[in-house]
Amino acid sequence: MGQQEKVATSLAGAVSERVSASLTPVDEELERRYPGDPGTRQPVHTVYVPGELFAADTIRSWGDRALAALDEHAPDAASFAAVLGLADDLAEPVYTRVRAKLEREPVEDIRVDFEDGYGGRTDADEDADAARAARLIAAAYAGGAAAPYMGIRMKCMEAAVRDRGIRTLDVFLTGLMEAGGLPDGLVLTLPKVTYPQQVTAMVRLLEEFEKARGLTPGRIGFEIQIETSQSILAADGTAAVARMIDAAEGRATGLHYGTFDYSACLGVSAAYQASDHPAADHAKAIMQVAAAGTGVRVSDGSTNVLPVGPTAKVHDAWRLHYGLTRRALARAYYQGWDMHPGHIPTRYAAVFAFYREGFEQAAARLAAYANRTTGDIADEPATAKALAGYLLRGLDCGALDTAEVTRLTGLTLAGLQTYAGPRRGDLTPSAK
Repeated sequence: MGQQEKVATSLAGAVSERVSASLTPVDEELERRYPGDPGTRQPVHTVYVPGELFAADTIRSWGDRALAALDEHAPDAASFAAVLGLADDLAEPVYTRVRAKLEREPVEDIRVDFEDGYGGRTDADEDADAARAARLIAAAYAGGAAAPYMGIRMKCMEAAVRDRGIRTLDVFLTGLMEAGGLPDGLVLTLPKVTYPQQVTAMVRLLEEFEKARGLTPGRIGFEIQIETSQSILAADGTAAVARMIDAAEGRATGLHYGTFDYSACLGVSAAYQASDHPAADHAKAIMQVAAAGTGVRVSDGSTNVLPVGPTAKVHDAWRLHYGLTRRALARAYYQGWDMHPGHIPTRYAAVFAFYREGFEQAAARLAAYANRTTGDIADEPATAKALAGYLLRGLDCGALDTAEVTRLTGLTLAGLQTYAGPRRGDLTPSAK
């Protein structure tokens, strides 16, 4: 080989060293604040069940009631597809997968509610219900009957209910510990957060519980529910939700949009309180930007239009819920709330259709990128990451099968995960 040509430069090496040294604090800040998505499964929905109604058979009951709704109002693929406007090639695979999901895993995430959904109860009643929720959840995990994620929504940190909320949290977590320990799928929801200091208070509570029970510091995380205008725009004009994520000190796992409380806070009339209202879009866009890169996930809210009554009314409610769910998915809100068993057939139908109709194109694009071949779209590393994430979410919920994804992408599951999870500055992994 010939002698390599010397390249001329003008800056001394010490210049680069000084610049790098000056940016070390920024590098550390980026690493701390924006670690990226945790790479764990995100449930497609959260089901809220009042604390006094939660029972050992709640999950199975929701699945059975959802199947009964299909049997009554859409007993085959053609009728279900006609209601929702599914393409002919999606009708059978979506319907078959929905029924299989309802039989196998009807609920992905459940929150036993001790806030708005909880009836007016005495302190003794709430103590008993919180302790019972802990026993039932522990038994569900021990017996293999749990949803992947389970937990409670406590009362908020406002003065009128603060002490009661803290006690319920303590009773519930203590009950889990006494029953064998905290399950991996434990999720806690802190509602009606208005000031970052309320998030800080939750962090201090969890720190004290961890110390009292000898748990690893930081073991317990929680979701922040965005239900007030002040959480989006603080009195000083800043986006308070971003400060709330910081105040959580790494414990925040999600931001959940509260459709009805937030809408009412802004004076939206009851008839127009919905997740597709412009006020909702604004709030969720701020949440999404605040959470981007932090590892905190965003969840849409719910619809209060229930699929009950005669078939025509059920079909109308199904079309509404399906449309809202598809709209949310297109906007990268991959999780939402479901308030009634009749909602979960259309939740899964919307999710499965979303992933199946875009599956082949996404797989082909990722395969072309992985193989460095030229197609009609020149994808960049960040898009390859998004494509792999799309396919993994489809696999997690049951919309896609590992064999078909591997066949079309040429990638193993580990390879997909490598493309979906590179950290900042490392977006060109070898993932074959």
